[in-house]
Order: sequence, then C-alpha cells, then structure tokens
Amino acid sequence: MPVSVDLIKNGDSAWDAYVLGHGEATCYHQFGWKEVIEKSFGHEAYFLAARGDSGEVCGVLPLVKMQSALFGRYLVSVPFCNYGGVLCDDTAVERLLINKAKEIREDMGVTHVELRHLDKCLKGMATRSHKVTMILTLQEDETAQWKVLDTKVRNQIRKAEKSRLKVITGHVELLDPFYRVFCRNMRDLGTPVYGKEFFRNILETFPRTTKIVSVLLDGTTVASGIMMWFRDTVEVPWASSIKEYRNLCPNNLLYWQAIKHSLKLRARRFDFGRSTPGEGTYRFKKQWGAEAVPLYWQYLIEEGTSLPQLNPSNPKYRTMIKVWQRLPLAVANYVGPKIVRGIP
Repeated sequence: MPVSVDLIKNGDSAWDAYVLGHGEATCYHQFGWKEVIEKSFGHEAYFLAARGDSGEVCGVLPLVKMQSALFGRYLVSVPFCNYGGVLCDDTAVERLLINKAKEIREDMGVTHVELRHLDKCLKGMATRSHKVTMILTLQEDETAQWKVLDTKVRNQIRKAEKSRLKVITGHVELLDPFYRVFCRNMRDLGTPVYGKEFFRNILETFPRTTKIVSVLLDGTTVASGIMMWFRDTVEVPWASSIKEYRNLCPNNLLYWQAIKHSLKLRARRFDFGRSTPGEGTYRFKKQWGAEAVPLYWQYLIEEGTSLPQLNPSNPKYRTMIKVWQRLPLAVANYVGPKIVRGIP
C-alpha cells in the first residue's frame, strides 16, 4: 500500500484519533502539544503524519526544533516532556518517518534528532538508555492500594495528615501558588525554571485531562503538582515542595491524593515519571511499589559524531548549577525562562 508522509500544520482530528487508538501512544503524542510548545516557547514544530492512499493515518512523529546559543540547534520528539518518538503501524512506516526526519535534519543543518521512546528501542539507531520511568500498577480500590503500600510510606502519609496539612485540588485557579513552589524548588535544584505560561497553556489545551493537586499548611501552599491522564495512565510530570516543610511529608500526601484520584478515574497505571536509577527520586518512587520501565533516547546524527550530552551530570554544567543555586529567587525566576526554552 502506497504511504506518504506529510507535514501537518493545523489541528487534525485524524491525528488524535490515531493516537488514541494506538497501544503504544502517550499523552505527548497528542496534537495539542504542538500548540502548547509553539505558544509557550516560540519553537517551530514539525508534526509528521504517514497516510495510506485512502488518507488514513498509519503513523505519526512530532518534532520540535530547538535553538539556543548555549546548546545549539537540533530536533526533539518531544522536548520538555518524558516521551514522544515514532508511533506507527509497522516497520515500513517507521522507516518512512525516520527518513523524513533525516531529510528535515539535513535541510535545516541541525546537529541531531532526539527521539524519546518509552519501552521501545528502534533498531540501527544510536541510543542512550540512562533513564527509566517509574510505573505503579494500581489496585482495584483505595483500600487495596493502601494495603500494598510500604509501611514507611503509610507512616509518612499518616504523619502528613496529623501535621495540619490540607489537600486541595483544582485547575488554573491554583496555578499561581503551584508556580511559586515550583520556582523555589527549581532554583534550589540549580535548574532554570519554565515560564508560568507553559503550565497555563497545558491546563488550557487539555482542560478535561489535567488537574492541580496542592498541599497547604495554614493556608500556605507547601507542595503542589500537575496531574495529567491519558487512557488508563495518570502521571504527575511536575511536582515540587518547599524544602523547609519536607519533614512534614507533604510530598507523600500529594502523591497519595493523586493516586486516590487515579483510582476514581479507573486508571490502571500511575506514572511517577523519569528518574536516574539509584538516585534519590528513584528511591522515593520505588518505595511506593513503582517498577522501572526503560526509556530509550535515540538519535539521528552524522556518522562518526558523538552523542549529545545535554544533562545535569555532564561536568560541563556542574559549575553553572552551583552558581544557579545561589541566585536570588527573583533573579532566577526572571532569567530562567529565557534559558530553559533551549533545554529540552
């Protein structure tokens, strides 16, 4: 069957129908992410759809062009998110989409294309597998879920509940306090912060499948996270807490509330998000019963060139991280969004 690959510029219901029906799709394959990224960062997005001769979609590949003085020019599927990459019906379509991505890379003169695959490794591509995502299989109801929690986790949730902490859920109306906590946490980690509009655009583009969960102490937000769900999976890709309150375990209460909401949605999986095996966030997620699922970041690069090293563990960036941690919060919040738009 003849198949063509087209660049899709505007919303296409056939795209999302295909994504919704594909067993390997993630929420980041949805067409709405094109609008989110273009509006939030000003990047050019190249969303490729493979179609058969009768017009039906048989594969998609969302690509975004990144460009900065610090990190150069390259394409990512999908930046600022955990997943993306090629989604298709068979290897023939896969090859067509990959070839089109190569063609775009060569035409633009960018250094590489990065494809972020979840538990899928395409053959014949340069690959990095240094990260995993942590997936918790959910039980039938809250009682059953509580029983399978580690004793330490249950005790931390109880401690949080006894510490005058209150949980609230909402949407855009909770964005400002979420963002205040998020900014503080990112500065403390030494990482430039996203602009607030990135999160507003996510909430407004996906209003029916997003929610903010916040933990308050005497009316002040001390932990907050954004929940997203797609089919049978719920995730909290952005969550933060203020370190001065962590002895009260607000993070545990936040995630427990998110898991309880997932059960109400009849979700089957709770995705704790990307981690490096052995590090602190990995151990935190592991104690909830989450299991590691491999992530394969795969690259289209010139033959003979080395893989890009755009990650905090790169010694090149360690000094920058230490300097950032010492910045006044107002300075970090002002400069951060201008830098982070070039960090995928």
